[in-house]
Amino acid sequence: QVQLVESGGGLVQAGGSLRLSCAAPERTFSSYYMGWFRQAPGKEREFVAAIAISWSGGSTYYADSVKGRFTISRDHAKNTLYLQMNSLKPEDTAVYYCAAKRGRTGRPTSGHEYDYWGQGTQVTVSS
Repeated sequence: QVQLVESGGGLVQAGGSLRLSCAAPERTFSSYYMGWFRQAPGKEREFVAAIAISWSGGSTYYADSVKGRFTISRDHAKNTLYLQMNSLKPEDTAVYYCAAKRGRTGRPTSGHEYDYWGQGTQVTVSS
């Protein structure tokens, strides 16, 4: 059974930092792309960041709204995906989801192309 398990969410003041983690079974973590998405109350799910598998060069992709503040990384030894979030803003408040996309073709920024999803972790940024 595929399981992506997120952790690290919580309540933080604006300007603070959090690091999200996503643990996956090895087979799932070997997916070509791993990504983070988020969904705020009353809004559609949106892309946050994605990273290609290391042996391909590990290219990273970011939404404009988080570029320069968030960093995505993946540790193949631990089968864990990370999202380091700095300079957090109230508008970053959302449930954050980890996802895996098996294929290398297509758009790593499109949630519709991802095959596996975690249950999500809540991030709340107070002003």
